[in-house]
Amino acid sequence: MENFNYVGIDVSKLTFDVAIESNGKYVHHKFKNNEEGFAKLFSKLSPDLHCCVMEASGPYYLKLAFYLAEHGIAVSVVNPLVIRRFSQMRLLRSKTDKKDALTIANYGKTERPELWEKTPTYILELKQMQAHSQMLNKNRSALVRHIEAFSANPVQSAMVMQSCNDQVKSIDQQLKLIEKGMRQIIEKEHKEHKEQYKQLKSIPGIGPKTAMELIVASAGFTKFTSAKQLCSYIGLSPRIFESGTSVKGKSRICKMGMSRVRAILYVCTWSAKKSNKACRELFERLVEKGKPKKVALIAVANKLLKQAFAIATGKQYYDENKLNFSCI
Repeated sequence: MENFNYVGIDVSKLTFDVAIESNGKYVHHKFKNNEEGFAKLFSKLSPDLHCCVMEASGPYYLKLAFYLAEHGIAVSVVNPLVIRRFSQMRLLRSKTDKKDALTIANYGKTERPELWEKTPTYILELKQMQAHSQMLNKNRSALVRHIEAFSANPVQSAMVMQSCNDQVKSIDQQLKLIEKGMRQIIEKEHKEHKEQYKQLKSIPGIGPKTAMELIVASAGFTKFTSAKQLCSYIGLSPRIFESGTSVKGKSRICKMGMSRVRAILYVCTWSAKKSNKACRELFERLVEKGKPKKVALIAVANKLLKQAFAIATGKQYYDENKLNFSCI
């Protein structure tokens, strides 16, 4: 890691606070979260000298991170939980935007986090489509529950029932269009992912939606160098809770990842434990040992994710007779 001067940036919707070190002291600045503010910050930075550290605060950091990266400034994006724990470790009691920027700068100076790489624009577009489809699915579920509740009522409003049914049909049409749009982006905008998409679907238990979710979540399996890293990112890594000789807690998965992808993979395990040879053998072996079926299914989800990583990075199709897949 280069010997940067680390700049702490606390980003909010309308503004962002900046802590820049000057003559051994940090100077505070506040700018608007727009192009004008970005340009003012850039005028105070040097591409060879500064590294800007910021939290992954929803969508609000992205424009600034893209702007700085495109102008040659090193950027590091950190999980907000990491900054919170760093602040707690230092027993910092006050919390303001100014203090947060200073804390982030000190974190960068102390920990020297890895540099951030721009997410491809098509991945960002896929993420937006994915988030919108998730919202539509939630609305659809709510409407279906309304219809079920109204149907159980001895008196029903024909207008309300028609309205609910029309909205469900409209949402179904929108979901089909979004899914088609995502598939077109994967197949047309990026030829490598077109093949990757087909390879992932060749894994028994993984369907079209899951394949797309995995490509989007992992940026086409380019963000990770090992299956272990991917499992940790998704939140399927086992977490051991032990201390000394007396504390022996149950091992659980670390749920500090992407809950939506975990839920989708869990649904995939229902078919994978029947049609996927390696998953079936794992499931049966764990159940025979007395493990609860839910625990066995979570292990199958972990296995599926590792298979997906091996398939995608190896650029090959699933073959149950290959030893490397059965041993993953």
